[in-house]
Amino acid sequence: MITTPICDMLGIEYPIFQGGMAWIADSQLAAAVSNAGGLGIIAAMNANADWLREQIHQARSLTDKPFGVNIMLMSPFADEVAQLVIDEKVPVVVTGAGNPSKYIKAWKAAGIKVIPVVASVALARMVEKRGADAVIAEGGESGGHVGDLTTMTLVPQVVDAVKIPVLAAGGIADGRGIAAAFMLGAQGVQVGTRFLVATECNVHPTYKAWVLKAKDIDTMVTGRRLGHPVRAIRNPFTREYLKKEYNSNVSDEELERMGTGSLRKAAVEGNEEEGTFLAGQAAAMVTKEQPAKEIVTEMFAQAEEVLKGATKWLK
Repeated sequence: MITTPICDMLGIEYPIFQGGMAWIADSQLAAAVSNAGGLGIIAAMNANADWLREQIHQARSLTDKPFGVNIMLMSPFADEVAQLVIDEKVPVVVTGAGNPSKYIKAWKAAGIKVIPVVASVALARMVEKRGADAVIAEGGESGGHVGDLTTMTLVPQVVDAVKIPVLAAGGIADGRGIAAAFMLGAQGVQVGTRFLVATECNVHPTYKAWVLKAKDIDTMVTGRRLGHPVRAIRNPFTREYLKKEYNSNVSDEELERMGTGSLRKAAVEGNEEEGTFLAGQAAAMVTKEQPAKEIVTEMFAQAEEVLKGATKWLK
C-alpha cells in the first residue's frame, strides 16, 4: 500500500486530496472522500461564514475523519472564513487564487495545517517562508483557474525549490497519473475532475454527463484577457465567451458580467447554454460514475501496479 509523509502529517490513509471545486465540493462529497481514506475538502468559494459553518457541521456529522476547507482568496468573504476555520478548528486549509501569507501565521497558531495551491516556483518559495506545511503544485491541465506551466514541468521544479512536501495536481485521473506524480517527486496528489462523477457528488446530472462524454480536446481556456484564465468544457457558452474575449468592441465590464454566475448555472441548474462546466484535460479519462471509495481504491491499486512494473524497461 502507498503511504507517504503526507498521510502521517494529516492522519489520512491515502495521499490524495479531493479538489475544492466551487459549487461542487460540499460537505457530502468531502465526507465521502475522507471516509474513503483521502482528504475531502469543502469549497468555501464566494460564500460567507454562515454557509461555510453549516457545511463544516454537516461534514462532521458524516465523518469522523480529517477533512479540509478550500479558501478562495479572491472571495469578498475571505477574511471572515479565514477566521471561521480557526473558530471551528478545521484541521487543514487549502488556499487558491492568490497569496495566503496574511493568514498563515494565525492559522498555524491555531494548529491548522496550511497547504496552498501554487502555480509557480516563486509562490511556492514564498508560502514556505511564511510557514506553509506543504504545497499543491497545480499545472494548467487542471479545471477551473489555471496557470501557464504544465504539471510535468511545474512539479519537479517546485520539488527542487522547497523543502516541504509537494502534492501534484492537474491532469491526474487514474493510477498512472499518481505514479507519474511520485516519479516527479510529489508525495501526494490532488484530484478534481474524476470526483465530479463520484456518486456522492451533488453536482447537476447534466454536468456529470458533459464530463463523461468529453473527449481529449474538449476543454478550452477562457479569461486570459481579464487575467484570470479558466479551463472548462467546450459548450455554447464558452465558445461565445471566447469570441467576445477577442473582440475589441466588447468591454472588460461586459465580459465580467457575462461570466458572473455561469458556474452556478452549470453546477446547480445544469444550464447547457449559459453555464460554465469547469473540468480538466483529464475529463476524457473519466468514463463512469462510481462511489468515492471505489475511485480512491481503484486509483491507488493501479498506481501500485504501475510502480511495480516501472523498471521492466531497464536492462
